[in-house]
Amino acid sequence: METEEKNISNEEISKCNEIIRRLWEYYGERIVGQKSLGISLLVSLISNGHILLESVPGLAKTTAARVITDAVAGKFSRIQCTPDLLPSDIIGTQIFNQINNSFETKLGPVCANFVLLDEINRSSSKTQSAMLECMQERQITIGGRIYRLPEIFMVIATQNPIEQEGTYLLAEAQLDRFLLKEKLDYPTIEEEIEILNRVEKNIFSDCKAILTLKDLVFLQNISKKVYVDDAVKKYIINIINATRNIDKILSKELSQYVNMGSSTRGAIAFMECSKALALIRGRTYVTPDDIKTLKYSVLRHRIELNFSAVADGITVESIIDKIIGEIETP
Repeated sequence: METEEKNISNEEISKCNEIIRRLWEYYGERIVGQKSLGISLLVSLISNGHILLESVPGLAKTTAARVITDAVAGKFSRIQCTPDLLPSDIIGTQIFNQINNSFETKLGPVCANFVLLDEINRSSSKTQSAMLECMQERQITIGGRIYRLPEIFMVIATQNPIEQEGTYLLAEAQLDRFLLKEKLDYPTIEEEIEILNRVEKNIFSDCKAILTLKDLVFLQNISKKVYVDDAVKKYIINIINATRNIDKILSKELSQYVNMGSSTRGAIAFMECSKALALIRGRTYVTPDDIKTLKYSVLRHRIELNFSAVADGITVESIIDKIIGEIETP
């Protein structure tokens, strides 16, 4: 496979490596384990995309979001989603000022660099949809006026597993706006002991910025120049196309479990995220291994399984593995 550096200088790649190294070390000092979460957050950050995290409460999702924010001195907002949360509670509203006899616009907490939507699937569909314009257009509209969101804008949404009571399924259009979806599991015994040791030493309270938002903009600009060979692009498209024509790829026994495949946003997500992952790995070009590393994070929320799959214990990850196994690697 032919590779090309696409005008990325040695100085630029060295600066990228240094920024990523400092971010990763900062994350590792404050978060025990959860390496895949750290990689996914970095990928989302460099790709300027949004990420959905799924796990039971208490597995450092909020802490990880704060760590990323503190590292670059960004503005952080946390929104606790509840069934009675209104769209205006997120994006803002107009308030009548009796003194001036006029309406004044009050911007909501979404106007920040990093927005944590905690337990997003506990909010109603109407409130969930209020984030669509923010996530896709990076703007909000209040009273007919458009307000642009910051250049660095990342939504980190968390959700409880669907089997928990009091949750609302996210619509397909909403899910598709998330660049990645990461599932978190419980830490090991050794990791939990280390967490207790760090809490005892009060390590988490010492959060100082080590980078700036300009450093993130630099990473994002360099990521756009990472080379993706035509063969890798074709590999991505073959994977995405296979999710839509599952009966031609998998056996009838497995294909019956899939309701819907990935949209074109899945292909774009693969390309943009693989560029970011290549930078994290110190390369200026994408390889098929980068695509395979991202397969779960990119596809698990873009392939919809039916109720029969749940009943028979078929996971979306097992379907993804079968699809990737059937596609020829360039």
